[in-house]
Amino acid sequence: MKGTYLGEFEELVLLTVGALHPEAYGVAIMDEIEKEAGRSVNISAIHSALRRLDEKGFVKSELGGATTERGGRSKRIFELTAFGKKALDEAQAQRLKLYNRIQDISFGN
Repeated sequence: MKGTYLGEFEELVLLTVGALHPEAYGVAIMDEIEKEAGRSVNISAIHSALRRLDEKGFVKSELGGATTERGGRSKRIFELTAFGKKALDEAQAQRLKLYNRIQDISFGN
């Protein structure tokens, strides 16, 4: 298993995989990130991130059933693992801990 560091884009993809369960496949993940985060991403970036997340043990995947609209090809469906959920929980806790340390100051306008 690769290192467990979770980059910002990987975290976004991982969150989206969890949110789309049980329909988390490449194009759906890409579309959801564009819709929810307002980020334009390409499918190869999604696939690269999913490969890294799989190598780290944060996601697992299996082939879904073949569909006629895909010319008989199957979709690779991704699922958040318990280890992936733990990584998300830890990332959120770390951010919240730092956020809560920001002093309540006025930035004046």
